[in-house]
Amino acid sequence: MTSMGNTRRMMSVGLIGAALALTLAAPARAGETPTAATGGTTAHWELTPTGTDARFRGLAPVDRRTAWAAGSKGTVLRTTDGGRNWRNVSPPGAAELEFRDVEAFDTRRAVVLAIGEGEASRVLRTEDGGATWTESFRNTDPGAFYDCMTFFDRRHGLAMSDPVDGKYRILSTRDGGRSWRVLPTAGMPEALPGEAGFAASGQCLVSAGPRDVWLATGGGATARVLHSEDRGLTWTATATTVPAGDPARGVFGLAFRDRTHGIAVGGDYRKDRPSPRAAAVTGDGGRGWRASETPPPAYRSGVAWLPHSRNAALAVGPTGTDLTTDGGRTWRTVDTGSFDTVDCTPDGSCWAAGEQGRIARLGRR
Repeated sequence: MTSMGNTRRMMSVGLIGAALALTLAAPARAGETPTAATGGTTAHWELTPTGTDARFRGLAPVDRRTAWAAGSKGTVLRTTDGGRNWRNVSPPGAAELEFRDVEAFDTRRAVVLAIGEGEASRVLRTEDGGATWTESFRNTDPGAFYDCMTFFDRRHGLAMSDPVDGKYRILSTRDGGRSWRVLPTAGMPEALPGEAGFAASGQCLVSAGPRDVWLATGGGATARVLHSEDRGLTWTATATTVPAGDPARGVFGLAFRDRTHGIAVGGDYRKDRPSPRAAAVTGDGGRGWRASETPPPAYRSGVAWLPHSRNAALAVGPTGTDLTTDGGRTWRTVDTGSFDTVDCTPDGSCWAAGEQGRIARLGRR
């Protein structure tokens, strides 16, 4: 008899195989997914009915059944049946807020981040599946603008703001988001002139393991990635190969499969501008970055490693989805539908979300 753990492992491997089948496909028409098949299996994005036109840049799948999404107009959705049904669990009175990130721990506990200048930047938390929400942080500094957050585990997490007085500001929680404190900036390098983070996918601040965290930047002369090995107390900054030098260009999303192997994606988010060298990879924790030999053909805002794979990852943006099977060195466009963010779970499910209420799950048929 197969154990539950082995069953889940087999499902994960099967889904990964389906995703890798995308490498054989030609790009599909807008909004469709290619019909690539290996052994009778076709991988494709399955759009799920959300009943809203909100734009979802925050996405937190927990497993193949449970996922949370956070977006414009103060909208928060939750599914517990694999996306067949989404429940609107938006905080009351939040219609004016722009949620750009969500971190979920299970079906009941989640934390959402609202972005904006001054008091528009807030953190809210639920412990009952969104039935009730508690505001645990409201920014009172007019110079701060929070972009992203990440959690190392169920208790320890960080949120980041664009530079204040020349340095990125980091919030820290030790109780699962119930309370927050601003960390000292003595260990934070000076920001470049015009440099900031991008609240485009909830992936400008990401973590791997119990202490390592990375912060993506753009807007300055160089697109950089900052790395901390001590949960945000001290940081080192490294230039990437992703073009910057303009407020609309830089690194928009990061993904690390462990504390050494990472992928950065970005470009220029303006529709009429090209985005050469829109991806880069690192094999040393971000101390050095190499340009992808064949990058995605356009701006990409979100990226995620496929579960249980050392070399496969997905990148998404308004013009499509790209797949790499060699750790980010080369990419191939496998779908032309619009998404802003993508994430995968340990039990083998991958999800994407974006404009016009679009939330999809990677499926097979």
